[in-house]
Amino acid sequence: MVAHVLTWHIMRQQRKQPSFVPNYLFGFVVFVMFSNGFCNSDIQKGYKLTLAVPAEYSLGFIGRAFLIETGQIAPNFRAAVSIEAVNGKFSCSLEVLLGDVKVWNSGHYSRFYVSEKCVLELTKDGDLQLKGPNDRVGWLSGTSRQGVERLQILRTGNLVLVDVVNRVKWQSFNFPTDVMLWGQRLNVATRLTSFPGNSTEFYSFEIQRYRIALFLHSGKLNYSYWEFKPSKNRNISFIALGSNGLGLFNDKGKKIAQIYSQRLQPLRFLSLGNRTGNLALYHYSANDRNFQASFQAINKTCDLPLGCKPCEICTFTNSCSCIGLLTKKEKDKSDCGCGEIAVGLCGRNRVEMLELEGVGSVLRDGPKMVNVSKEECASMCISDCKCVGVLYSSAELECFVYGVVMGVKQVEKRSGLIYMVKVAKGTQRGRGKRNLKKWVLILVGVVDGLIIVLVFGGLAYYLIRRRRKKSLACDNSS
Repeated sequence: MVAHVLTWHIMRQQRKQPSFVPNYLFGFVVFVMFSNGFCNSDIQKGYKLTLAVPAEYSLGFIGRAFLIETGQIAPNFRAAVSIEAVNGKFSCSLEVLLGDVKVWNSGHYSRFYVSEKCVLELTKDGDLQLKGPNDRVGWLSGTSRQGVERLQILRTGNLVLVDVVNRVKWQSFNFPTDVMLWGQRLNVATRLTSFPGNSTEFYSFEIQRYRIALFLHSGKLNYSYWEFKPSKNRNISFIALGSNGLGLFNDKGKKIAQIYSQRLQPLRFLSLGNRTGNLALYHYSANDRNFQASFQAINKTCDLPLGCKPCEICTFTNSCSCIGLLTKKEKDKSDCGCGEIAVGLCGRNRVEMLELEGVGSVLRDGPKMVNVSKEECASMCISDCKCVGVLYSSAELECFVYGVVMGVKQVEKRSGLIYMVKVAKGTQRGRGKRNLKKWVLILVGVVDGLIIVLVFGGLAYYLIRRRRKKSLACDNSS
């Protein structure tokens, strides 16, 4: 058995945050120095690697032990075992990097938290495993007794387990995360996913039979906010990323549509951003030595599902304004009245609908009612506990129902769209009273200020005039 025991070399280097895609954040990177830690050869079964986990938690800590790499000109692919500080704990994972970009990670959907140590082992039975203390298994390939002989990384970035005649028994390409690499294929009904930090929502890029689309997921609610369809309603079988674009193919393997790159440089990967939920194709710029976007699905901030915070409206100037205060410049956007949104309130006597004319939403594919009036649309939402907002189209007589107040944006008033938000009854009147109260306070303050100015001004005038009279009297007496 080949075994390596590693401890972290006490050296930290501040890495520059990649400018190409905001969803990959590299904080402090710890490089592990050891004789066999960076090799081009395959990893044979029986291999075992042990990494010591830091005793104290340090925010931003990322430590990597690189295992194998491809022989391409940089940036090339590298496989590594990583320990990362997350949520007050240390997460251990197997990952693939293209240069400094993480393109695959074993803990994408479920993190494996460890203490003391993390062990990577390719067992004699051919199962690739990540283990913590007491041999607790946190991740495995599930290839035990399938004839696996070694672990390889291919020039495409595909991490594979192969048998003695190089037949693939397991591959990372079968478990997509938030990145699709050049040469990789994704079949219908598969998807990429990304998870915004400190949020219960997540994004997905999905390959469906008649389209590819981006979705926002919030609990059990799913809303699309971008799509691309082949012409003539042709069906999709799979998609593949080529050098000059993303191709869509039918059951016979014939290309039926393509999203083209807008740059001459060959594409390297497709990414679903975890902060914005935007889809982008990336090439490598040798001059700038980083990855740059060749194509973005969404180019306007207001067309992103979370371009603004919940309960905010994205305006024509790409700024965010609180719902109900579209024309007011907000200095403090920390409280946009989300407490007034009557989530879960039932009963006609407790809630009402706040109307926002000239406001729409980027979210689609939710429940919809047709051939209804505005009043019927509002009444339906009031009586539905799960409804927190609706979008009514007076031109189409359609009512779109929402369980979240997100993706709201300003539109032309002549569009005939009216966005209505469910609020606690009396909120609209309360808002008017609060505004009136503010106005009264301002008016009182102005009046008080004028009175004070007049009083002090009169007193000053009296003192000056009195002093002049005394001065004249003295002159006359002399």
